[in-house]
Amino acid sequence: MRILGFISCCLLVVGLISCTATGAEQASAESVVPSVPAKEDVITSIKATMQAQEEAWNKGDLDAFMDGYWESDSLMFIGSRGLNYGWQTTLDNYKKSYPNPEAMGKLKFTNLYMDLVDENSALVIGQWQLFRTQDTLQGHYSLTWTMKNGEWVIIADHSS
Repeated sequence: MRILGFISCCLLVVGLISCTATGAEQASAESVVPSVPAKEDVITSIKATMQAQEEAWNKGDLDAFMDGYWESDSLMFIGSRGLNYGWQTTLDNYKKSYPNPEAMGKLKFTNLYMDLVDENSALVIGQWQLFRTQDTLQGHYSLTWTMKNGEWVIIADHSS
C-alpha cells in the first residue's frame, strides 16, 4: 500500500511539473508573438516622419525629404502626370519640378484624417501648401503607409 501511495504521489508531482512547464512554454511562445501596434504610437511615428519631411523640404533637401518614402521600385506616386513607380523616379521628378530652394518654397502639411487600416497599414489624408515668393500652390494628398523593416513608410502617394 505504501508503494501505491508513493507512485500516486510521484504521478501527481510529475503532472504538476508537466503543467507548469507547458504553461511556461506557452507564456514564452506568447511573448514572441509580435504585438499589434498601438494606434497612438503609429500616428505619432507618422506625424514625426512628416514633420521631418516638411523640415527637409524647407531646407531645400529633397534627398532627406524622400526618407519618408519606401525605397523601392514598387513605390507608387500619383500626381498631375498620372501614375509613376519607383523611389528614384519620384526623387528625379521632384528634382525636375523643384530645381532649387526658390522653386521649392516653404511646404506646410495639414493632416485632416489619420487612421490605421490594419496593424500593418495606415491612411493619411491632408492638405499641402507651398508658399513661394511668386505664388502659393496648394492641393490635397492621400498617403498609404506601411511598416517596412521596422519603420513606417509611404508606399503610395496621391497628391493633387
